[in-house]
Amino acid sequence: MASKLDQLKSMTVVVADTGDIEAIRAFKPTDCTTNPSLILKAAQMPAYAGLVDEAVNWGRRQGSGADAVSAIADRLAITFGAELSKIVPGRVSTEVDADLSFDTQASVAKARGIIKAYEERGVSRDRILIKIASTWEGIRAAEILQAEGIDCNLTLLFSLVQAAAAAEAKAFLISPFVGRILDWHAKAENRTFTAEEDPGVLSVRKIYSYYKRHGYGTVVMGASFRNIGEIEALAGCDRLTIAPALLQELAADEGTLARKLDPETAGRSGDERVATDEPNFRFALNEDPMATEKLAEGIRQFAKDMRALHAVIAQKLAKAA
Repeated sequence: MASKLDQLKSMTVVVADTGDIEAIRAFKPTDCTTNPSLILKAAQMPAYAGLVDEAVNWGRRQGSGADAVSAIADRLAITFGAELSKIVPGRVSTEVDADLSFDTQASVAKARGIIKAYEERGVSRDRILIKIASTWEGIRAAEILQAEGIDCNLTLLFSLVQAAAAAEAKAFLISPFVGRILDWHAKAENRTFTAEEDPGVLSVRKIYSYYKRHGYGTVVMGASFRNIGEIEALAGCDRLTIAPALLQELAADEGTLARKLDPETAGRSGDERVATDEPNFRFALNEDPMATEKLAEGIRQFAKDMRALHAVIAQKLAKAA
């Protein structure tokens, strides 16, 4: 029998949630996605020292100080992304800096710069997804970029109102964070959950049904998994982005994988339309303590990892001087 990973690939687009080039070669996903945390981890792996050194050597010619460090970090993200685009047949997601999450115009400018840098390396915009946090300002940035033909991946998404607003903005894709939703409820309720009652799984199923009922073209890509039970419970979702360790578990398991999500049946049970104007968006998000806390926490963590990456780069830049 085929492995569960192969069975999953027959019903869902599998995306590698990693910046590790060798892991992507091994598991052959359709797409791959990175974030500041993954780039930081990959940048400190000996296997990728050459990529880091190239970016730092380039940066030495750009000057010194914080601006040079930031430029090197951007180049490094593009370098990893360009390498990944040679391996996967589909899309590579590259993230806008987390500290721009509440600045629409700065996010748009950063995204345009990322696309330009990729195009200068011969990677067309239809191979790239710009990842932006699902704040009100981030969703507005995605709306502008989508109108320009720059496809976006709205990340750090934890609630139906974020998903509804993203769809109304015509975002190409959303990344609801399954595991982080589970983390919050497990701590708040001091209990464990089966895959079928997992709050993260149920959230993605609800969003999926909502999109299918109302005919939205935005892709639902479940993310941030804690175990393969969550993945199996979302088999059939448009896309799932999965870390290498869980891809390995799925590849080693030859049990039967049942389809759990289907666009036809899902569309019969979706919620009524959600109001997505700014006051309703902000109030609905505020009413959801889990979504409010996890969105803020996620932005802080990505910003922290970006600062850590900048510190690594600054140290290497100083040694190269």
